[in-house]
Amino acid sequence: MNPITFRLKQEPTVTLEAEVITPDRMLEMSRAEIAASTLYHGKRQRRLDEFFEIDGERSDHLILHGDLTRVRHLGRAMTRGSLTVQGDVGMHLGAQMKGGKIEVFGNASDWLGAEMLGGEILVHGAAGQQVGAAYRGSMAGMRGGLIVIDGAAGIEVGMRMRRGTIVIGGRVRDFAGLEMKGGTIVLQQGAEIRTGAWMRRGTIISLQPLQLMPTFAASGSFNPTFVAVYSNHLRQHGIDLPYRAEAGRYERFVGDRAIPGKGEILIWRENAA
Repeated sequence: MNPITFRLKQEPTVTLEAEVITPDRMLEMSRAEIAASTLYHGKRQRRLDEFFEIDGERSDHLILHGDLTRVRHLGRAMTRGSLTVQGDVGMHLGAQMKGGKIEVFGNASDWLGAEMLGGEILVHGAAGQQVGAAYRGSMAGMRGGLIVIDGAAGIEVGMRMRRGTIVIGGRVRDFAGLEMKGGTIVLQQGAEIRTGAWMRRGTIISLQPLQLMPTFAASGSFNPTFVAVYSNHLRQHGIDLPYRAEAGRYERFVGDRAIPGKGEILIWRENAA
C-alpha cells in the first residue's frame, strides 16, 4: 500500500488543529475527500489542502514533511498504520493512541503520547513536557504502548501513568514519574529533581545517579530478572539497558513514603574497575 504524503506549503500563523490527519481516517478517503477535510486554524475552519500538498489516497501509511511545530493533535487516537513526520512537530502528537506506529525525525512538543493506550512512538530528537502524562483533571496517564525519545524531555514525564514503557535518551527535567501508578520509565541520562514524587507503584530505572527525595528508602541492591527482559525488548531500538552482574548492580529505593507508596527507583551502579 503506497503512503499518503503531506507537504506543508503554508506555515500556520496560529495553532492548526489537525486531528483529522490520522491513518484510521485516511484509509478509506479519496484524494478529493482528504483535501476537503476540515482543519481549525485558530477559530476558523480551513480546508486541509490550503496548508498541505497531498499525494496519494486510501492508505493508513502517512508521511508529513515540513516545520509542523504549530500543528497539533496529529495521529490522535489512531489504532493502526503508521505516521511519519520529517521535521519538528507540535503538541499532542499521538495523544490517546491505541495502536500503530508514529516516528518523528525531529523534535516533538508537549503532551506527546498523552493518555496513550497502545502502539509505538519513536522520536529521533527531543520532546517537551508531560510525555505520556494524564491531562489536567484526569487520573490516568499512559496505559500501554512504548515511547522512545532519543534526546531530552521536559517536566512531568509519565505523570499518573499506569502501564506501558517510556525511554528517554537525554536528561529529563523535574517531576519524572509524578504520581506514577504503574508502568516503567527508563532514564538513560538521569533526571533533575523530585523524581518519583507521590509515586504509588511502577518502576523508574536510571542509568545515572539521581538526587532522590528523602521519602525514598534504600532497599538493597540486585539485578532484577525483569530488567533482562526489558533489555532484550529495547535492543531493537538501539537501547543498551545493562543487567549483567559482572558489569554492575541496581540500587533499589522504595517510595514515595509520603503517600505511602510502593513504587521503586532502580539506579545502576557499575562495578569498580
